[in-house]
This record gives sequence, C-alpha cells and structure tokens, in this order.
Amino acid sequence: MKLLCDLTLEELKTLLKEYGQPSFRAKQMMSHIVSGRELGDMSNIPKELIAKLKEDGWRAIGIRIERSFTSSIDGTVKYLYELYDGNIIEGVLMRYKYGNTLCVSTQVGCAMGCRFCASTLGGLVRNLSAGEILSQVIAVSALNADKDHRGVTNVVLMGSGEPLDNYENVTKFLGLLASENGLNISKRNVSLSTCGLCERMIRLADEGFTPVLTVSLHAPFDEMRKKIMPVANKYTVAQLMGAAKYYFEKTGRRVIFEYSLIAGENDTKECAEELVRLMKGFSCHVNLIHLNYVKERGLKGSDESAIDKFRKILDNNGVSCSVRRSMGSDIEGACGQLRRKYIQENKKE
Repeated sequence: MKLLCDLTLEELKTLLKEYGQPSFRAKQMMSHIVSGRELGDMSNIPKELIAKLKEDGWRAIGIRIERSFTSSIDGTVKYLYELYDGNIIEGVLMRYKYGNTLCVSTQVGCAMGCRFCASTLGGLVRNLSAGEILSQVIAVSALNADKDHRGVTNVVLMGSGEPLDNYENVTKFLGLLASENGLNISKRNVSLSTCGLCERMIRLADEGFTPVLTVSLHAPFDEMRKKIMPVANKYTVAQLMGAAKYYFEKTGRRVIFEYSLIAGENDTKECAEELVRLMKGFSCHVNLIHLNYVKERGLKGSDESAIDKFRKILDNNGVSCSVRRSMGSDIEGACGQLRRKYIQENKKE
C-alpha cells in the first residue's frame, strides 16, 4: 500500500507532476489528507486523477480506527487502529485543560524487552512508516476537532515501539507533523520517549530535532537496570546520562526521566539517594510513575506510602520531580494491553 500521507508537500508535487497535474494541486490534496479524507472524499480533485491514483495503489491515510474505549473516570480515550496489512496498533487521547494530547505508536510491537511493558511481549513485528504514525494523529484529530478547537494539540511518542529504533521514519514524521501545510503542530508540543539508545539521542540533537526528550530510566544502578531493561546491557547509566546532558546542551530542552516504581526492587532509599546524585546540577525533571500491572509480567507497583517516601527524598534534595497521574485505568490504558487482548480474542474466534 502506498500512502500519500507519507509524502512531504514537495514530494507530493513531484508525484502529481508525473500525473500531469499542476503544483497547486498538491496543496489542495494535502489539505484533504490532514483533514482525514480519503481519495474518494476529495471533492475538488479531478475524478480522473483520483481513479488513476487508486488504480496505482495509493491511499490518502494509513489506518482506520477499529475500536475506541472511553474512560468513565477521566474521559481518556483508547483507540485501536487497524493498519492496511491487518496489523493492530493502539493510542491514547488524554484530555487536559490546555488541550488534547495524543500518545502515538511508532512500531508494531517492540524489540526492547522491558520487563514491565506489555508492548514488547510479542516482540517487534515491523516499523511504522512516517505516514502511518501521522495517520494516527490525523484520524483522532479529525474525530475530535470542532470549529473552535483542534482535535489534537500535543503529541507524545510513547505508544508501542521504541521511536529511536525507527529513526528515519520517526524523524520524517516529526517534520510532517510540524509542516505549516500539514497539521502544523508546534515542535514544542511534541515529546519523544526512549529507553536510552544513546547514539540516536545524540544524532537527534545533532540533526536539529528538538522534541521534549523523555528517557526511561527506571533504575539508577547498572545491574538493577539490566534486570528491568535489556537495553542496559549495551548502555551504562553513565553513558545514558552523558547522552541526555548532550541533548540538553545542544537543544536547550529540559530532559524528562521516567521512573516506574516497582515494589521491593527500585523503590528503596538507596535508589532514591543514587537518583539524587545522578540528577544533581542537571536541568531535568523526574516523573515518578505508578506501575501498570501486566499479568504476564507479574511485577507489582509500589504503594502510595513508598512512592511518597521516594518522592520526598528527591524533593528534599532539590531534584525537580512529580508523581504522574494515572489515566485510563478502567480501559486498560497501559501501552500494549488492549492490543494484546484484542489479538487474543480474535484468535479464539
């Protein structure tokens, strides 16, 4: 399947030129694409062109929303998307006072193997193209927009997959997302989460990309982190901190560290004190996270008392930190859970 949403405006102009079309046609079509319209819904585009594009295997966007589930607690919406090869991915729309934030997936499955994550249970199936990532934003934005407000104002690359393991497609997506001829979502409103692929973090900064970088740390000691995150067998905590500091120095964007608290493992006083040592003198923020329970993993999250004690150690030592609010808990909001349940249920049918 060939996707028009994979193309920049200039690439779309080049394609349409091959079909004998004037350059202004590309802007017309781009407007339709980012509004979530398929080829057959583009009323001001010549029917002959539409027919030829379809004949040649082109589609406007790369997904369809298969199902959605809305939380009765906080209004969070979980989406299951079907790709055109039949694969399933998911995303989450979180509603805040400042706007709507969409969590997008960058891969089908994940190869990173983190112990607490459901997305990686089936391994990596394939990368998503830039247009398939963009299609998630297009579809949800079109569904939730009204005449006064955008459907999606902020994007976080924190769904299934490791974004920096799909570097070329993800960086092209960042450009498409920010394009003034596209969705025109500000670069300052985009966050990218990584488990810590250090060379790619540095490359991201060197190539001028400036999303808010969110680093999954989850343990301050190398041996402990190796037990939680296989990626730690390649990169030490010191290397990870070095790459994060480089990113901050190069881009001026404060780095966020994510730390999911696992009962009896990484929630000790010693861990908190080592985290303080790592963060001292660095313009960063630590997000303490309530661990989502994944039955296949069996890890239990720390209780409120342990989380509060951990937070106070950071706070009392001048480390900027907060406890992230859990959202969508009644709709299996944790990444990968709903997709896995859907696949298992459909196998039984």
